[in-house]
Amino acid sequence: MYRERASRLPGAVVWTSNPSGDGGSGRVLPDGCMDLLWHDGRLLVAGPDTRAHPVGEPSAWAGVRFRPGTAPPLLGVPAHELRDSRVDLADLWPTADVRRASARVHAADHPAQGLEEVALRLAAEAAPPDPVLGRLVTALAAGRPVAAAADELGLGARQLHRRSLTAFGYGPKTLARILRLRRALALARAGVPFAETAARAGYADQPHLSREVRSLTGVPLRELVPPAPHA
Repeated sequence: MYRERASRLPGAVVWTSNPSGDGGSGRVLPDGCMDLLWHDGRLLVAGPDTRAHPVGEPSAWAGVRFRPGTAPPLLGVPAHELRDSRVDLADLWPTADVRRASARVHAADHPAQGLEEVALRLAAEAAPPDPVLGRLVTALAAGRPVAAAADELGLGARQLHRRSLTAFGYGPKTLARILRLRRALALARAGVPFAETAARAGYADQPHLSREVRSLTGVPLRELVPPAPHA
């Protein structure tokens, strides 16, 4: 079973996932975020995904999901170096730093609580998040075109692409596609008909929505949004 809550770190989410007993497997959909993970006593980092990440046999996980663009300064690694990957924290940090973080997680009542403490400490020691990138995420999440958002922020195309690779792991157009997907799935899961979902989320039409869903997730829309049961 998956559960999440807002973190004390602004914009972040603390989550846990435990076996539900149904023996099924799933997939983690791209969301523009990076996560600090705990699994089977190990600390890992989930890089930004450009496609669905398959989940194998159910097992216990915990994580802190950072708001898009905020994790690289905290973790000390550009996002594009971790794109579509899951990496042991020991491959990114000095051994002593990993040992201290692991001890903090293991000392907590629950790994998720310990991960949140690690994230809060990292944020306290790092520079504040780049407000320009934060405004970019807000604009794209609301459906603003990339070019219009860049103009409003005073960023040229090359500068925007370079900063996006470091912060998000890919260019702004890919980030916009992923955020639009998240917007569409939220509408569809709330019961909005697919054709209306496509229009409200900014797709040309329902077939365009269907193509984008399959491209980014590898499955059709109806597999992600099952039909509502009849009364």
